[in-house]
Amino acid sequence: MHRWGTLTAVCLGTFMLLLDVTIVVVALPDMAGSLHASLGDLQWVVDGYALALAALLLGVGAAADILGRRRVHVAGVALFAAASLLCGLASGPELLVTARALQGLGGAAMFATTLPLLGSVYQGRHRSAALGVWGAVSGGAAAVGPVLGGLIAEGPGWRWIFYVNLPVSVVAVWLTLRAVPESRGPRGMTVDWAGTAAFAGFAGGATYAVVRAGEDGWTAPAALTAFAAAALALVVFVLVERRVAHPLLDLSLLRRPAFVGTMLGAFAFNGVAFGGIAYLSIWMQTLLGMSPVRAGLTLLPMTAVSMVVAVLVGRLLHGVPAWLTVGGGLLLIAAGTLCQAVLDAGSDWTALVPGFVLVGMGTGFVAPTVAGAALAAVPAERSGMAGGAVNTVRQLGYALGVAVFGTVLTSRMTGPLPSGAAHALAGGGAGALRGGFPEHTLRAAFASGLDGALVVTGLAGIVAGALVLVLVRAGRPVPPKTSDGAPAKKTAVARG
Repeated sequence: MHRWGTLTAVCLGTFMLLLDVTIVVVALPDMAGSLHASLGDLQWVVDGYALALAALLLGVGAAADILGRRRVHVAGVALFAAASLLCGLASGPELLVTARALQGLGGAAMFATTLPLLGSVYQGRHRSAALGVWGAVSGGAAAVGPVLGGLIAEGPGWRWIFYVNLPVSVVAVWLTLRAVPESRGPRGMTVDWAGTAAFAGFAGGATYAVVRAGEDGWTAPAALTAFAAAALALVVFVLVERRVAHPLLDLSLLRRPAFVGTMLGAFAFNGVAFGGIAYLSIWMQTLLGMSPVRAGLTLLPMTAVSMVVAVLVGRLLHGVPAWLTVGGGLLLIAAGTLCQAVLDAGSDWTALVPGFVLVGMGTGFVAPTVAGAALAAVPAERSGMAGGAVNTVRQLGYALGVAVFGTVLTSRMTGPLPSGAAHALAGGGAGALRGGFPEHTLRAAFASGLDGALVVTGLAGIVAGALVLVLVRAGRPVPPKTSDGAPAKKTAVARG
């Protein structure tokens, strides 16, 4: 019970928190109709969770090292369950977004403690096996999320997407208290609360600024003020990290090209690969008339290919340098994103399939290797910090990717529409159709917006992939050479 109970408890929490990143995607149109939510509201339903998860992950992980990892994990599951109940009971978009942010806080407490808890219980080959199971569960959550969300939304309704977390949380808490031993980090550690607050201000301010720019314009006072606040928070974060004894991020790591390239790749990965899925789901359901289940199933080509490629990469490409798997994978994702930018008023969802397959291939290369690339780019004593950083920037990249995609989509789809039609369409599509706007006009406008956003996202992926290829390759350790210039033979080194 002790050995398998720990793994089961940790995997339950991980599956639940990662599932809630993607499970809401296909339920967004139903949420919009039920809560009278705008496109901006829907962006925050997705981003509120991802932002809280990203902004607090490092700080909560440091607190768990002091307070006790099992204690913080259990508190995170309890908060996640309470927030899920609030999500299901939400009567308006504001309450739903607030509850999603609380979910993200609970998710950060769970996510930050999963690997340390596993590392404290399993050693040697048992640790490798446990991490393999944990990785499979993590990948499965992302793959199952849209389909499961569609089934629930089409069956008992979107609120049950959150209610199902309640019994799972009870089991997770029971198992954790019964089977997971308490563990802590080294003595003398302190929590960098100032750095945590500054980073949260930067992440939230930057995302809010992008969303406001999409609604009011890039030069609107609200957007400019938010951008300035985000920039100030970033400056404060850098100043704090240079002075505290135990920083969230050792800024000296940014002098390592391989570490910078890996962080850039992790940031771009989630934003480019998954930032547009929510809007594609809205297009398929509101304008193509697809059910939530069918909309979820359209993502299977991407998720299935990514899982198959990930397995093959793990078995056949062990030892292939990270600059090739991460950088090359990002270029595949970028190519797949650009291949999706072929939509018009008469397009069906099948036009997306070739692009989905390419994105899935690239995801299969990046997902299983990016964390290892981060660890390989730093000294061994900074491996925990690097692991937390790569998870943080992935979630932040997703949050900003959703915001940027929505901003570009809105700006591109307002041109051909009569005044007010774009916002009516964002609020559910059907309302705009009943308002007298021709269906062909609406489909053409939304397709144009999607194409523009996909092109911008794909180009960003190409730039990020190229930078990863250059930076991570430049940061590779150079093997020693003999006097004649030939590579020296490896010799055994005694480790004390």
